[in-house]
Amino acid sequence: MIDKQTIRKYDIAGPRYTSYPTAPNWTTDVNQDTYIEKLKVFGKTNKTLSLYIHLPFCESMCTYCACNVVIRKKDVKYAEEYLKYLFKEIDLVARYIGRNMPVKQFHWGGGTPTFLNEDQIERLFKKVAENFNIDFSGEIAIEIDPRTIDKSKVKKLKDLGFNRISMGIQDFDSEVQKSVNRLQPFELVREFNDWCRELKFLSINFDLIYGLPHQTKESFDQTLRNIFDLRPDRIALYSFAYVPWLKKHQNKLDPQTLPSNDQKLDIFLSARQQFLDHGYQAIAMDHFALKDDELAKAFNRGTLYRNFMGYTVKPADEYLGLGLTSIGFLENTFIQNYKELPEYYRLLKEETLPVERGKVLSVDDQIRQWVISSLMCQFKLDKNIFKEKFSISFDEYFAHEKEHIEQCVSDNLIETRSNLICVTELGKIFIRNVCMGFDWYLKQQGAHKRFSKTV
Repeated sequence: MIDKQTIRKYDIAGPRYTSYPTAPNWTTDVNQDTYIEKLKVFGKTNKTLSLYIHLPFCESMCTYCACNVVIRKKDVKYAEEYLKYLFKEIDLVARYIGRNMPVKQFHWGGGTPTFLNEDQIERLFKKVAENFNIDFSGEIAIEIDPRTIDKSKVKKLKDLGFNRISMGIQDFDSEVQKSVNRLQPFELVREFNDWCRELKFLSINFDLIYGLPHQTKESFDQTLRNIFDLRPDRIALYSFAYVPWLKKHQNKLDPQTLPSNDQKLDIFLSARQQFLDHGYQAIAMDHFALKDDELAKAFNRGTLYRNFMGYTVKPADEYLGLGLTSIGFLENTFIQNYKELPEYYRLLKEETLPVERGKVLSVDDQIRQWVISSLMCQFKLDKNIFKEKFSISFDEYFAHEKEHIEQCVSDNLIETRSNLICVTELGKIFIRNVCMGFDWYLKQQGAHKRFSKTV
C-alpha cells in the first residue's frame, strides 16, 4: 500500500514525458523546410512508422478536457472540409517521404474520430492505405465516444482493420457527468462494449479520470464495479489535470466541487488496489492491463514503448502525425502542426506543410531522451549499454545528477545494482518524478504552471 505522505512529497507539477524535450521547449525554428528535409532522409531508410491521425471535432466540450478539439454541431460538411485538407497533407507527405512506407502502428485520435460518418471513415482509411503500407498484424486503434456510434459504424471499423478500441469513460456517476458536460449512461457503454466483444476486437481500453468535480471515493467505487462488470482489457487511470490558465473552458468548473487533495488520494489508492485485486497488472502509475493483454506482456518483456499515445506496444522506429496539431518525430526532430483550423487550411491550400513548431534534438537531448525513455518504459537503465551507445560513462556524464539519484535511492524509488539502475515498485508510480531529475530544461526553468501535478 502506498502511503499518503509519500504521495504528498511527490505530488508536484511535472511533465508526463510523452516526449523529451517536452513540448514547451519546442520553437518555431523548425518549419516546413526542416520537415521536408527530415521526410526525404527518412524515406531513404528501412525504418518503420507509427502513424497518428488527429480528427479534432467534438459536438460539445467536456469541461475536464485538455485535448486540442474543435466544437462543431453534427453536420457532414465540417468533416468533409477537414478531410479535403487532410488528404492534401497526406499527398504532400507522401511526395517527400515516398509511398508505401511501412506502418507498424496506426492510431486515430481526437477530438472524436467517430464524428466522421461511415463513408468518411472508409475514405480516410483507404487514402492512408494507398500511400502507406499498413501492417494489419500490428496495432490499429481508434478512440471512441460511445455517444457518437451505432453497431453499423462499429462493424465498419472492424471490417476496415481496426483491432483495438479506446473508449472515454471518465466516470459513470450522473452528478459527475453532468458537472463535466458528458452525459453517458452505463447502459450505453455496456451496449457498445458488447458489440466490440461480439465483433472480436483484440483489445478494449477504458479511460478513467480521478479528481473530477463531485467525485467521491464511494461514487468512484460504484464506477469501478461497473468497469469490472464489463472487464476491459486495458484501463488508463488519469489524474484530472486542472489547468484553467491553459484551458479556459475549465474556468466553468467550480473549484469548490473538486475533491480535496486527501479525497483525491483516497480515490486513487483505492482504485489502484481494486484493479490489482481484479487481475489487472499495474503498468507505471496510470495504466493497468489484464495479464494476457499485449500491453502487460510488453511490460513484462521490457519492450514497452511510449509516445504521444501513451504506453503502447508494437514499437516502430519513429512516428508521424497527420492532421491539426499532430506531432511527429523523424530523424531526431519533433514536428508539430498548427493548432488552429484556419491556418491549417490556409497553408495546405497553398500546398505548404502546416508546420508550426518543433525541436531538432541536440546530442545532449538525445542522451537524456534515451535515459528518460529507458526509465519510463523498461524501468531500468543499464550503464554498460549507455556507454556502448554514447561512448561515455553514465556516472561521468550525469555527475550533476548524482544527488538526485542518491535521493531517489534514499526514498526507495530506485535501486542501484552493479551497473544497473532499477526502478522499484514504488518508483514505477512516481516514475515522472524520477525522470524529472534528468530533465535539463526543467532545471533551467522550473515547472511553474505549465504542467499538471504528477499524482
